Amino acid sequence: MSRIFAFLFMLVWAVPGVAQEASGLARYEDGGFKDRRFGGGSELRLTLSQGVPWRVFTVADPYRLVVDFREVDWTGVTDRELNASKRVRQVQMGSFRPGWSRLVAELTGPLQVSEASLSVATEGGSAELLLRLEETDDVSFRARAGVPSDPDWKRPEAKARAPAPRAAGAPIVVVLDPGHGGVDPGAQRAGVNEADLMLTFARELRDVLLRSGNYDVVLTRNEDSFVSLERRVALAHEAGADIFISLHADALDSGVAHGASVYTLAEDASDAASAALAERHDRDDLLAGVDLSGSDDKVASILLDMARLDNTPRSQALSTHLVDGIRSELGYVHKDPERQAAFSVLKSADIPSVLIELGFLSSQEDLRSLQDPAWRGGMAAGIRDGLAAWIIEDKALARLRRQ
Repeated sequence: MSRIFAFLFMLVWAVPGVAQEASGLARYEDGGFKDRRFGGGSELRLTLSQGVPWRVFTVADPYRLVVDFREVDWTGVTDRELNASKRVRQVQMGSFRPGWSRLVAELTGPLQVSEASLSVATEGGSAELLLRLEETDDVSFRARAGVPSDPDWKRPEAKARAPAPRAAGAPIVVVLDPGHGGVDPGAQRAGVNEADLMLTFARELRDVLLRSGNYDVVLTRNEDSFVSLERRVALAHEAGADIFISLHADALDSGVAHGASVYTLAEDASDAASAALAERHDRDDLLAGVDLSGSDDKVASILLDMARLDNTPRSQALSTHLVDGIRSELGYVHKDPERQAAFSVLKSADIPSVLIELGFLSSQEDLRSLQDPAWRGGMAAGIRDGLAAWIIEDKALARLRRQ
């Protein structure tokens, strides 16, 4: 693990005679990244409506600068508006966790923070954030990179525990995972983003399942906030999930694709497109400022491999029933509807897990369908029916599985 280096500013600015909003929410007003004319490097200048607590750090693989605020409203702000620097590849910003927002700049090369300040005007209370970035080498960047050690931000340590005893006839616990969110909007087309569509559908699917009376349903997020892939899996375990379903709607940069497909976990993807999709999903997590150094260690043990050996056929059977249910309800699915790839969010060893790509935002037909409540109702009914068929089969096979 790299030695952690970070500037950490948690200052609450109080300007006499200046009224601040009770929520403490600052608004972005102006500024962004630009290259420095002399001395090389780049700088970030942001004008905010008021001062807020903040912190800044860098993360490697890829090179990223991360700035957290408590809290900034980025509504309507675009990457193009914020980025006029050749040393910054792209900028993402949005909600990161309750009460915090995040700006992430993917850098074209290693840059280190040489100056960092936030000043608040005595009149009016507006604030200016200044970060100066200077060129450095890869070794120096990595030596100083890392997420700050802050007890308020640490994830709870993983604890091995047996599932709580389930009463006979108790509802099946389904965890629905609307993909992306917050600083990570996912695929975007025609003013529509994947994160919002999936949250809407997850809520509708939850209601359909609850009305059947056979399920308890938990959402990994119920607002436009960022949840890391690792945290999504942890939430499923905390909920005692019997089934984990991640919901997405991809977009292709080239080629044509249409219809729903269901993915299960495999180290070797079923095809090149599936491999690229899994890589993109993990990259979205990275570009939201997550440090995944060493995160695969926990899934390398023999015991987890044995658990997956038992669980993989259950996930594959779930995939088959979901495809059948969707096809029966909507009349069509993707031409190759059952696929495999190394999605990090599917790496739970003991919970049957699938990822459903509901459609493609790059397809005009799918884009219209995803925004149509009647179509979404049919999709939800198909998933409900597929789940019901799988549960019947899974219970019948339960006695044959390793205990």
